[in-house]
Amino acid sequence: MMFLKTSRVLKNRTVLLPSNSSFTSNHEIVQKIAYTLNNPGSNYSQRATELHCFCSFINPHVTHPVLSNRCLSPQSSLAFYNLKANYSLGSCKPDIQDYACLISRLYHAQKFAEMKNILSCIVTDKKLCCPVSDFLAFFDKRDHHFFLKLCDMLFRVYSDNRMFEEAFVVYDYMEENGLVIEERSCFVLLLALKKCNETDLLTRFFRKMVELGRVEIKVQSLTLVIDVLCLKREVERAKVLMDEMEGKGIVKPNVVTYNTLLKAYIARKDQKGVNAILNLMEKRQVVHNLTTCDLLIQWYASSGSIEEAEKLFTNMCERGLEPDVYVYTSLINWNCRKGNLKRAFALFDELSEKSIVPNAHTYGALISGVCKAGQMDVAVILVKEMQKKGVDVNIVIFNTIIDGYCKRGMIDEALRLKVVMESKGFEADVFTYTSIASGLCKFSRYEEAKRFLSEMVEKGLTPNVVSFNILIEIYCKEGDLAEAERLFRDLEEKGVIPTNFSYNTIIYGYSKKGKMEQAHRLRFEMIQKGLVPDVYTYTSLIHGECVAGKVDEALKLFKEMSLKGIKGNVVTYTAIISGLSKEGREEESFKFYDEVIKLGFIPDDRVYTSLVGSLHKSGSHDAPQR
Repeated sequence: MMFLKTSRVLKNRTVLLPSNSSFTSNHEIVQKIAYTLNNPGSNYSQRATELHCFCSFINPHVTHPVLSNRCLSPQSSLAFYNLKANYSLGSCKPDIQDYACLISRLYHAQKFAEMKNILSCIVTDKKLCCPVSDFLAFFDKRDHHFFLKLCDMLFRVYSDNRMFEEAFVVYDYMEENGLVIEERSCFVLLLALKKCNETDLLTRFFRKMVELGRVEIKVQSLTLVIDVLCLKREVERAKVLMDEMEGKGIVKPNVVTYNTLLKAYIARKDQKGVNAILNLMEKRQVVHNLTTCDLLIQWYASSGSIEEAEKLFTNMCERGLEPDVYVYTSLINWNCRKGNLKRAFALFDELSEKSIVPNAHTYGALISGVCKAGQMDVAVILVKEMQKKGVDVNIVIFNTIIDGYCKRGMIDEALRLKVVMESKGFEADVFTYTSIASGLCKFSRYEEAKRFLSEMVEKGLTPNVVSFNILIEIYCKEGDLAEAERLFRDLEEKGVIPTNFSYNTIIYGYSKKGKMEQAHRLRFEMIQKGLVPDVYTYTSLIHGECVAGKVDEALKLFKEMSLKGIKGNVVTYTAIISGLSKEGREEESFKFYDEVIKLGFIPDDRVYTSLVGSLHKSGSHDAPQR
């Protein structure tokens, strides 16, 4: 708008423009421009209008003297530069010498932000592109403080503009000329390299900083490099680097550095690594902070040691280290996962009493817990409460409740909630569709489940392994094993890796039909692919062999399973008892029955029916001696 307004003013003032004969020399033009720029009564727009009168007279012989004119303040020189750039004053752009002059003046006026902007314009302008040494040759090296600041700032500008090779050239230039670059400038480059995922360049540059020894290495730079190595899953290399830096006395890691490594070891479930970091922290007297405690609470809880997590929580409170919402959320989440809702709600109440505001993750953890417990009414109350407190409901929470409804057989409620979710602007995702399809499948509504998964694909959503598993299960239950296997074989072609559940589903389908050759073939295939057969795999095969009348084969499988440390469940024992009973092997069947009772399993009616049947088959009407 300002440019349009200025253009109109210029159009109305055309009669006032001087003719070519109005100025006798470039010197006179420079003086007139200087006078205009120094006029305190004019604003930016007015100066632009007045300077436009000199448009046809501005050339390199005018530009340079204006920019270097000591009668003008650096701010006025910069204003001339900006006006020239914004309003196209003159037919040519300033050359590097003009820029150099302006940069020098801005430095001495301590206008460092403006100085950096000019440098950025230079390095990003292809017409002004030149080697670093050629550019720096325009400046006076004798002014040591200025030249050092210039090089350091140029290094940062290259870093900011992701011109990393040029930044390295500046660094080398400074090293060769005995100039020491600021550590914070090196950190700017390291940070930019991390953001651009240039991890090899980052580690190479950090090693160069260390080896040359002219830059003070600070802990934030070390921690950044360690974080990058951890993200690359080179955790051991990161630990070696940390030990080297401390061992050589270059830089001492702080609690943030240790937390970075701790987080990486926890992510890969490395108990030995976690213990090593904790021992180092204790040995080097590094005090745990809130982040350390949060990481350890997650670690202990995820490892099944919720008691250790609770102990740590109590300890940090006793130390006066106030837990934040993240610590509380972690504990609430893991207590919910363990089914200890009473403790989870007690922590939630404690959080509220301390005026800590619960976030969506806190509510999400509680909602997930109550949904798993089948307390859907409580889940709805929690959603209303979080909305009342201004905490937004996200798609994860909607999906959690939808899944909870489906697991309880409340499919209609799940479908209604899906409509509500979509009315609030959330698009149903793969999890939404698979949850509802799984619920429909569980209650034998196979055609509806298939239609729902088809709708998902029509909407452009890519099915995941769970979606395929549901379809495979449906076809197996419908007895269409050919279609189930066709779909199973399509998995890897579509880039989906089959899981244990995928194999177990189709193994069960074949076993139920007595097609044991195909079932065993799939078991060997899953082993070749690195999957470990579990209790469900073996139980399906044992059931199939018993149905086929090959009880001894079933017993071999049971023995193999036991040798591998896999404990049978009540279904496994029921299948074997049933198989033995059919053959009249009552003594063996009662032996397995005793084992079922000893293990604390509750036999169902099929077990008792089979046992009675075995007594009749053996021809005995007396209870066996046990």
